[in-house]
Amino acid sequence: MKASLPVLLSINGGYVDTAGYLALHGLFTTHVTGNFVTLGAALVLGTSGAVAKLLALPMFCIVVIATRLLSVALAARGPGTGVPALRALMGIKVALLTLGAGLAIGLGPFASGDGWAALLTGMTLVAAMAIQNAIHRIHMSAAPPTTIMTGNTTQIMIDLADLLRGVPEEARSAIHSRLSRMSGSVAAFAAGCAAAALMYAKEDVWCFLIPPIVGGCMLWLRESR
Repeated sequence: MKASLPVLLSINGGYVDTAGYLALHGLFTTHVTGNFVTLGAALVLGTSGAVAKLLALPMFCIVVIATRLLSVALAARGPGTGVPALRALMGIKVALLTLGAGLAIGLGPFASGDGWAALLTGMTLVAAMAIQNAIHRIHMSAAPPTTIMTGNTTQIMIDLADLLRGVPEEARSAIHSRLSRMSGSVAAFAAGCAAAALMYAKEDVWCFLIPPIVGGCMLWLRESR
């Protein structure tokens, strides 16, 4: 696997989540369980977007199940009999990101998070990021998570504590390697968040053009492996 592939996935993870949150009235498209918190806030404060937050988790679950079934079906066909599973799944994700960008630009800005236009755009982006989450679990389990950074940050702090208390040399080597990969993932995710905030402030819904471009770069990296 190209080392830059998980980095690009992390950038897109942070970017799509932040852009979706800003443009779609507080909807998390990547970290969907975070919508439980924003749903409670929307109900208490009377803001829009409650319907989208309710739909996000079922949509996410359905797409993850479909992704797993498709991955198994493609793998069962064997090498040389069709498109490899990972490439096919990444291609579908890029197509959904492209569709989401077209919907956001064509239908946005969104006055309400519960209107059909915002719901359609939001669920398209949730589906795309559900595929990314599933890809990591199915095909890239050795790489650090690229969509939720809590686990990465926890492991980084545990590794730093182990280095401070002192561990055998062979363990130190493994810790340094893991720290490098996980720190890179967190930094890339944070960079994606910052880039999305900046682009949304300057270009509004046109900021959604960036994720399909990054996704296309990932497909190119996969092909040039």
